[in-house]
Amino acid sequence: MSPAERSGGKGRGRGARGSGARGSGATPTGGRGAGKSGRAGGGDGAGRGGGAKAQGGRAGGNRSAGSRAGGGRSPVPGSKARGARGAPDRSGAGRRGVEGHGLGGEQVEGRQAVRELLSANRRAVKSLTMAEGMDAAVILDEIEALAAKRRVRVEYVSRRRIDSTARTDASQGVVAIARPIDETLLEALCEPSPRGRLPFLLVLDGITDPHNLGAVLRSAECAGVTGIVLPRHRSAHLSPTVAKVAAGAIEYLPMALVAGVPAALQRLSALGVWTVGLVGEARQSLYELPLGDQPVALVLGSEGAGLAALTRKRCDALACIPQHGTLSSLNVATAGAIACFDVARQRSA
Repeated sequence: MSPAERSGGKGRGRGARGSGARGSGATPTGGRGAGKSGRAGGGDGAGRGGGAKAQGGRAGGNRSAGSRAGGGRSPVPGSKARGARGAPDRSGAGRRGVEGHGLGGEQVEGRQAVRELLSANRRAVKSLTMAEGMDAAVILDEIEALAAKRRVRVEYVSRRRIDSTARTDASQGVVAIARPIDETLLEALCEPSPRGRLPFLLVLDGITDPHNLGAVLRSAECAGVTGIVLPRHRSAHLSPTVAKVAAGAIEYLPMALVAGVPAALQRLSALGVWTVGLVGEARQSLYELPLGDQPVALVLGSEGAGLAALTRKRCDALACIPQHGTLSSLNVATAGAIACFDVARQRSA
């Protein structure tokens, strides 16, 4: 009997079929430079300007949020709509709970994120719960099939229990608990990938909004970024909201935690990686820089202050994303997507 035909109230009730959508990176748009922004989640974090250092060095950037995984509507009256954007973690882990700890990533919520967790098969999955009575959806069948293949027991529980366990506002009826994401040494990120790809890193200087971090990671993975560098403190790490918005990207991106971004940039330069910071008032355009033929690390600033002064000093080059509209800045996730996909374009040329 297939998972779609469970009886006796156990398992998922089936209705009309749907499917979870896989995301893609954002389409670049032009503009005057990714200047500083206001509220968290609203600005691009590109910081105040500065001329490009070094001989036509490369540019940094930020990236865009892809679409979130979709899903069927809940048949339970009064339950939250499927596919709605999750709010910041109710536990506060998106901002405070990660400081002084590892990367996190233990709790994974949302259909797309859980499917990729099971599909990647890179870390142990301790438990998987799914809400009873969900409408039929191809992605739910895939999750059940992958769980069976991985020998992960699926527990079917009430919607109320799922909601009490979830730490986002849109778990889509699927919650998994897994082994935390392992940290990678910074030096290891500077080595060519197993497929021989040159290092293409993204250094995130204090992004605190979990939605922005999740969107950045999703675009980074889609653009072929080979590693992420995060500060150990004053930064969002892999909370349930980040994992959900990233839609599975955390399963494929090696990540290093560093004590400080400026020192990490010095180390990257010593290891032969060209570091490029994105600032709104830089005189040099991102599009003028050759980014595809050597190891490169794009450096993105925080949502409000942008790149810190010492971080800017330690970058080998500074650049902006040209803009043509009235607004002064891009969201950090959008600017990151533009920058990362420009590197991807150059590497595929």
